[in-house]
Amino acid sequence: MGEQIRENKMGTMPIGKLLITMSWPAMLSMMIQALYNIVDSMFVSMLGEQALAAVTYIFPVQMLMIAVGVGTGVGINSLISRRLGAHRFEEADKAASHGYRLGFFSWVFFAVIGLFFSNIFMNLFTDTAYIAESGAVYMRIICTCSLFVMIQMTTEKILQATGNMLFPMLCSIAGAVTNIILDPLFIFGIGPFPEWGVAGAAVATVIGQIVSFCLGQYLLFAKKHHVHVKIRGFKMEKQIFKDIYAVGAPAIVMQALASVLQLGLNGILGGLSETAVAVNGVYGRVQSFIFMPVFGLNQGVMPIMGFNYGARNKDRLMHAYKLAFKIAFTIMLIGLILFQLFPEVFLSIFNASENMYSIGVPAFRIISICFLPASFGIITSSLLQATGHGVMSLWMSLIRQMIGILPLAFIFSQLWGLPAVWAAFPLAEVLGLTFAVICLVRVYKKEISKLDK
Repeated sequence: MGEQIRENKMGTMPIGKLLITMSWPAMLSMMIQALYNIVDSMFVSMLGEQALAAVTYIFPVQMLMIAVGVGTGVGINSLISRRLGAHRFEEADKAASHGYRLGFFSWVFFAVIGLFFSNIFMNLFTDTAYIAESGAVYMRIICTCSLFVMIQMTTEKILQATGNMLFPMLCSIAGAVTNIILDPLFIFGIGPFPEWGVAGAAVATVIGQIVSFCLGQYLLFAKKHHVHVKIRGFKMEKQIFKDIYAVGAPAIVMQALASVLQLGLNGILGGLSETAVAVNGVYGRVQSFIFMPVFGLNQGVMPIMGFNYGARNKDRLMHAYKLAFKIAFTIMLIGLILFQLFPEVFLSIFNASENMYSIGVPAFRIISICFLPASFGIITSSLLQATGHGVMSLWMSLIRQMIGILPLAFIFSQLWGLPAVWAAFPLAEVLGLTFAVICLVRVYKKEISKLDK
């Protein structure tokens, strides 16, 4: 292997070609994942609005799991790519090895939550017996079996940090397709399969995660990569742990804020209408089909920016950032047009009632106004993480979600009722956009502009 395998395309390939090469696998896998989210909720909605509401109440818990897994992975990704760019290969290997263990520790945390707090969690939000019982079972299954998804998220970030986007795509697609196939079988009891309802959706999810996990471990350990992962035979080092979470901890908090946001919105909306909770859940699934490709683009561009930041190549770093923003803006513009013109079509996928249409159509049109400014925020956040400024990314999310959306949604719900709640989204995005511009200008002037060409 020697140093030859350490030669890295992120420092040499033309940026346009490199970004496409790095991003399309992640974008495709994220779109498949978004399709899974839509199909999963579509099947659950066939059980009724209460079943959809039950899954929506648990969605923040799933988001928190993803926050911990992906946030830790972002820290690992950022550290590995920067160390590779600086030719500090041993430290890149150690970062990957530490990250693998951290996935196991994350699982233990969520397994405890799932076993002992599922019923308590659901009873905080609803008095409807079917919703509370179904949601608690769903939460218990996905939390106690989260080992596979935690390890797999770490695995994918390790591979992405080296410039390998194809293998993570294969893992995501394998898991999502398995999930889509098994959903109707376990939910409705088709053929020899048991009819488990909402719990069946959770079982299908876990089996899909196991398939993705198994494929990921084979690809990580059976193939050659730019980093070498050890599971045993090394000691955890405090400095590497700190370096991972210097970016990873803010990323975890930043993504966890989305979970807190959904918890808060579910509480606000649940006090007005449980149909509104279902609408919020449907919106989250449908908008993911627009946002997921942008997040895939994000996954592709972050290691490029991190590598070239470590290599002190300002031109390649900024070229990657600008091109990624142009692509993200175009995707979001298409999404905005679709949400403005076809909200009824999106709602019809989920067996919507007349009440759901009356609430959902204006909600979709109002919330989607935030798509365009969100494109700038997402790509700028990636630049900040890639250059080691995870705390700035965290503040961007805090301002948009905790200072913006939730307080505004609560105030508007008290003053003008349900229809006004949706206006909190675009108004909060303006706050986030303003802060993102300030952060970008500051980091560019103090650090990026001083990099060697």
